[in-house]
Amino acid sequence: MGKLLKVAAAGAVMLGLMCGTAAYAQEVVGLITKTEGNPFFVKMREGAQAKADELGLDLRTFAGKFDGDNDSQIAAIENLIAAGAKGFAIVPSDSAAIVPTIQQARDAGLLVIVLDTPLDPIDAADATFATDNRQAGRLIGQWAAGTLGAEAANAKIAMLDLAVNQPTVDYLRDQGFMEGFGIDVKDPNRYGDEDDARICGHEVTGGAEDGGRTAMETLLQKCPDVNVVYTINEPAAAGAYEALKAIGKDDGSVLIVSVDGGCPGVANIKDGVIGATSQQYPLLMASMAMEAIKNFVDTGEKPAVTEGLDFFDTGAQLVTDAPVAGVESIDTTKGAELCWG
Repeated sequence: MGKLLKVAAAGAVMLGLMCGTAAYAQEVVGLITKTEGNPFFVKMREGAQAKADELGLDLRTFAGKFDGDNDSQIAAIENLIAAGAKGFAIVPSDSAAIVPTIQQARDAGLLVIVLDTPLDPIDAADATFATDNRQAGRLIGQWAAGTLGAEAANAKIAMLDLAVNQPTVDYLRDQGFMEGFGIDVKDPNRYGDEDDARICGHEVTGGAEDGGRTAMETLLQKCPDVNVVYTINEPAAAGAYEALKAIGKDDGSVLIVSVDGGCPGVANIKDGVIGATSQQYPLLMASMAMEAIKNFVDTGEKPAVTEGLDFFDTGAQLVTDAPVAGVESIDTTKGAELCWG
């Protein structure tokens, strides 16, 4: 009996060691977003965590303190390299300044997948999973021009952008909108050099509601007869609406368009705050990134791109309750079924 107890005890110890080894053997992966609280990034984390749990990956998540916080993202990458991570997904705050640190990670053998905001240059990452942000901008530009009809020639447009350094997501959406509206964008990778008299000006918002309000107030001083407002995202759009409402321009005389497709934004379309938005799918981006890193661990294969593009397009759909002929869209009922946040 004593021998049996000893054998059982030894077996229990061995089982414990095996379990501990199995737990320790979980591959470390990472997700780095621009900020913590934005619903877009919250949904990304949810999608990444669910897929990581399903695949048996040890997910470490990080976020900047504010949009544009490159230093925090550098520290997060260094943390993942030190932890022996196999790869990570990142939404870069500064699509150019982060490139040297991205290269350090790749040199260390990590697979780097960029989400939503392509690097500058885009091939500085192993792969990019993103909305076609230029096309998302084109959709809302086409919708706004189609809604105005002949009056589009006399439009007064306020451009509420993201940041002074113009990260890729910023100029892609901005320039896409102008192309869709029929404006000569000059340099397609930089906004602010266009000479179309319909553009009242560009102001940055930080992608936040208070930034959108302040930017709209500034542009209203320059262009009080504004009738079209382009916004980088839906929080900025909500802020712009509050500034317009404060001076009585919430009467439907100003078209507000945006990009995101979060549930609050879709609700704002239904309520008449926003005219149209291009809906994107952050949960899909993040879950696909975790699958790609797991596949890289297992096979050494890197992700493919969408044919004809230099990234994998995760899709975008125009959401509006006032459709325009020739511009494919879904209504807020369908948008609410697909929204996030």
